[in-house]
Amino acid sequence: MTSTADPSPSSPHDWQSPFVPHGCGPIPGAGTGPLEHLSFAVKDIFDIAGHVTGCGNPDWLASHAPAAETAPVVLQLLEAGADMIGKTITEELAYSLQGENFHYGTPVNPACPDRIPGGSSSGSASAVASGDADIALGSDTGGSVRIPAALCGIFGIRPSHGRVSLTGVMPLAPSFDTVGWFTREAHLLRRVGEILLGPDPAEIAPSRLYLMADGFELADEAVREALVPSLAALSDLLGGPAVVRVGESEDGLTALMLRFRTLQAREIWAQHGPWIETTRPSFGPEIAARFEWARRMAGEAPKDEALRREHFSLRMARLLADGGVLVMPSAPAVAPRKGLDLAASQGFRDRTLSLTCVAGMARLPQVSLPVAEVEGCPVSLSLIMARGLDMALLGLSERLMAAL
Repeated sequence: MTSTADPSPSSPHDWQSPFVPHGCGPIPGAGTGPLEHLSFAVKDIFDIAGHVTGCGNPDWLASHAPAAETAPVVLQLLEAGADMIGKTITEELAYSLQGENFHYGTPVNPACPDRIPGGSSSGSASAVASGDADIALGSDTGGSVRIPAALCGIFGIRPSHGRVSLTGVMPLAPSFDTVGWFTREAHLLRRVGEILLGPDPAEIAPSRLYLMADGFELADEAVREALVPSLAALSDLLGGPAVVRVGESEDGLTALMLRFRTLQAREIWAQHGPWIETTRPSFGPEIAARFEWARRMAGEAPKDEALRREHFSLRMARLLADGGVLVMPSAPAVAPRKGLDLAASQGFRDRTLSLTCVAGMARLPQVSLPVAEVEGCPVSLSLIMARGLDMALLGLSERLMAAL
């Protein structure tokens, strides 16, 4: 299934199919297996043998050869019986959270069509939310599965870093990159986890709840109020929460977010700087500015960001040891309307990254669960557990949604 839309829309805000115009056709699954009769879509940063991986940019598409092999994570879903239906739009080189691609357009947010879908896995989230696909693969470096899931009102997971193979997936910032996925049901999110994750290395049940006060303070008041019933249901499962301030030891969440952005930018330029300087690709204005910032960050002498990341990871591991669960809003607001000005776009991005950087910096698994609405748009709750407890987290998510 591929889009017939014009690959060069007049505006990045033109709504269109979630599928790329240059994508490969359908690939049937094994015919039998745990995911038989289900369909899946794949973000256009995953290799499919014989096809060029476009990565959201026409110059990348033109300057790269077809992939020799299919990404193992795609093969796992095919071997489990699911049918691949197409490749989906991503923001350019997966470096944004908005979901608006300057070259290929903006996939519709089916939950609130006048608003952005979130990115960078925008097409994958749109395909699942619209019912075109049962499952979709995305990547999550700074929130690129969690945020589209939240804004489109579907389920999404960023696994523990290193838990799912990244072979055959375009790298962005390798120490943060993960493969995640979207579904419309909590039970299917877990079933896909059984295929891609396997059992957790230790059987540790969720046992204690921690409410991230500084995370809730970042959210709009309407979002906080909408999450109250789901917090009550979660407390019924795990007991009343202890209140924590995750950013307190980090000079605040904003400072933690800025360290994340700096570390990420250096890795991104190391990955893509040589290609950018050789090819001189055409980027949309916001993406061009972002890569220019990454270039500048890579040219500055590192400070203590990497060391502080490791200290933060250890603190989070101690907090969540033995079944601890951290709860926070997935996004600080409902999906912004399309066509945000630069200042508003940056403000939404900074608030959002201040939430998503927690799991990224500490390499933790996080799920986004659609639990409420504000102004007719989805509001989602996020749960985080210790690294390696991905299946325990998915099981808890299923129990919470059943309780709701």
